[in-house]
Order: sequence, then C-alpha cells, then structure tokens
Amino acid sequence: MNWYEKLNQYFPIEEMKSKEHMDLLLKDKADIYHKDEGQNHVMMYVETDDFVFVDYLFVSKEARGQGLGRKLLNQLKAKAKPIILEVEPVDYEDTDTEKRFRFYNREGFKHAESIGYRRRSLATQKINVLEILYWSPSDESEHSIYEKMKHTYEVIHTYKDEELYGTSYEEVDQVLTFDEEKQQSSL
Repeated sequence: MNWYEKLNQYFPIEEMKSKEHMDLLLKDKADIYHKDEGQNHVMMYVETDDFVFVDYLFVSKEARGQGLGRKLLNQLKAKAKPIILEVEPVDYEDTDTEKRFRFYNREGFKHAESIGYRRRSLATQKINVLEILYWSPSDESEHSIYEKMKHTYEVIHTYKDEELYGTSYEEVDQVLTFDEEKQQSSL
C-alpha cells in the first residue's frame, strides 16, 4: 500500500487532500512541504522559517504504542519552532479521537481554545469542524498560532483549489476565527 492509500484509509474524506493536490505541493512547494514515510508511518508537514504545520500524521495499528509517534514529533520539536496541527474534536463514541487528544496532550500540545476552524469539505459539501493543537518551545500566543494557521490555509490547503477541485474553498476569514475574549481568559 502506498503512502497516499495509508492516509486515505485512515483520515476522513472531509480532511483529505487529493493525491494530485499533495503531489503538486510536494513538487511546487518542495521548499516547505515535506513527506516523511516509513513502513509504519506517513507524516506530511510544512516547515517555514518560524513554524511547523503537521498536515497528516499516520502511524499503523501494528506500530502504535511503540513510541513511533513520539519519535516523529520529537524530530519536529528538535527544530525549536512552534508545531501546529488540526484534529477532529473529541467524540466519546470514537475512541480514536480520545486517544489522539490524550497522545498530543502527553506530548505537550495545547488546545488553541480561542481559534475556531470550520471548513466546507469540497468532497462532501459538509461543514467540517476541527480543533487546533499546538506545541511551542517558547510562550507562543494563540493569536500568533492563528496567524500561522491563516498562512497555512492560504498557502497549502487552498493551493490551486479551483484548478484541482473545480471550485474554491471559502476565504480564510470565513474558515478561521479568533476569539479575543477566550484568548484573554486563558492568560
């Protein structure tokens, strides 16, 4: 099974980019968009001068619980930049979402409670709500994380969307929101 099939079987259709989209990112944005794959994992990520965004992180069922996810995140943490990722909200009827949140929490990731993320899926036309988690070697503000997410959305998620999907994703300000009051209450 190739790397894309592994991701496509694990991630919901609402969260998946097309293979063509990812191949284009790997080619056209090779300076920032990267693939790290092995027999038991696939990690797609963006690395800019001041942050890392994990687009997809997959660890096979056979390798879970053996420290591979931690090892992959530690490789990113060694870059000493904030790391941002999107995850499905916890669904207590889906133990994978709970395990995922616990894993990222153990690895020092915080939930960016002041950032809202609601994107219409081009595949299903349904609104997909995601949570933003982040890790930072310094005391990064949620507003800074929000600005980095906006950059990721505009440069990666919507890259050539009309050409690839025949339609465009919504504008960034319709998808990502920042709640100043929640930011203030978390300080």
